[in-house]
This record gives sequence, C-alpha cells and structure tokens, in this order.
Amino acid sequence: MKNIVIKTDKLTKRFGDFIATNEISFEVYDGEIFGFLGANGAGKTTAMKMLCGLSTPSSGSATIAGFDVYKQAEQIKKNIGYMSQKFSLYEDLNVIENIEFFGGIYGLSRKQLVHKTDELITQLGLQTEAKKLVGSLPLGWKQKLAFSVAVLHEPKIVFLDEPTGGVDPITRRQFWDLIYAAADRGITIFVTTHYMDEAEYCNRISMMVDGVMKALDTPAQLKQQFNAGSMDEVFFELARGAKRKAD
Repeated sequence: MKNIVIKTDKLTKRFGDFIATNEISFEVYDGEIFGFLGANGAGKTTAMKMLCGLSTPSSGSATIAGFDVYKQAEQIKKNIGYMSQKFSLYEDLNVIENIEFFGGIYGLSRKQLVHKTDELITQLGLQTEAKKLVGSLPLGWKQKLAFSVAVLHEPKIVFLDEPTGGVDPITRRQFWDLIYAAADRGITIFVTTHYMDEAEYCNRISMMVDGVMKALDTPAQLKQQFNAGSMDEVFFELARGAKRKAD
C-alpha cells in the first residue's frame, strides 16, 4: 500500500466574503502523478499556495510530506520542489550558475553540486549551452531546465503550476518524459494544466469548479462516469456552469 504524502480535509481559503477554495478534501500517494485541473478562477493556484506553505488556510487541515501546513511551513518548503507558471530561474545567469545557485539553496554539498550539474546538463543535452545566459535559451529548454532544477534535491513532492504553457507539442511530450522519470524515482508530481490531453498522462485527476472539487478519479473512470470520449468533454460537462472568470 502506498504512503499518503498529501492529505487535505475541508481545506478552505477565504478573502473577506470571497471563498477561493471551499472545503476541498483529497489524498495524494507516494510516486503518483496527480493532475489538479480547473478553469481560470477555479481556485487551483490558491490551493497550491496553501499546500506549498506559501499561504495559510482559513480553515480545514492539510499535511504535506507529513508536515502540518499551519505549524510547519518551513519544513514543507525543504521537502518539496516548485515550478511556477512564470519561468522561475534567473535569466541573467548562465545554465551552470543557475543550477549551482539553486542547488546551494537546497543544501547540496559542493561535491553533490558538481555531480548533479554534470548529470543534468548531459541529460538535457545542454553541453554547448552550459555557459550561455538562460535568458537566451528557447522557452522549451528553459522549462525543462526549470523542472530539472526543481527536483535537483530529490524532493518528496514537486508542485508544477501549468509548466508547459506556451511550448510546442513536441517539447510538451519531452517535458512529460522528465515527469515520468521523476515519478519513477519516487517523487510525487502535483501538476496543474489547462491542456486536457495532458490530463490523460496523470494517474488520477481532480477537477475544481468555482473553488469546489467536483470530481476525483482516474482519467478512464471519469470518461466512463460522464460518458465522454475525451477529457475535454469531461471538463466541459463539469465547467460549463462555472461563474468565476479569473483566479
């Protein structure tokens, strides 16, 4: 039986009278690829910030890698990786400098950094670009590098907030190869995406609508439940009554 690495119970975030996330409850397992889907305004980013220890919930409970979101936010940050919607590395540093900088933040030793840097550059095929400024790289390479740096310290969980936005289909496929490789090493992947074909790559999917979790199951089970031929059809069925327009 797999261990539970994320557990929420009626997790809620309010901003005045506005309820951004409303009593969401779910569990995510060790090594799972968990898709967290929803339209703009569904509450995905708000929920992710609470899970990463960046925002304190209004009510409910959650543990991440065994740590409480209220009392142990700093411990949570040490045990996770995070890749934001916007490119999260320093564009005025070169590839090697970025890897070494973030590796140092994650607490890797000098010996570990040397090994990890060589390994990562070889894995991504960036040998000829290693000393180029990251800002000069194509978007697809930037995104793959950002993901690789987010898991450099082999965290228990990595949170990916729409990591493939704006990249071409071939690069998206390559990016998902990196995700699968990380999951095979036991890293739990918590990913938001607005590409419904990517939902098919996840072990399980949750769907948020107006701050409420409306569905949670495998892609195959959700398509069967909604008598749908694709995840696009499932999403449309669930989201067509949504009232919110922005997160």
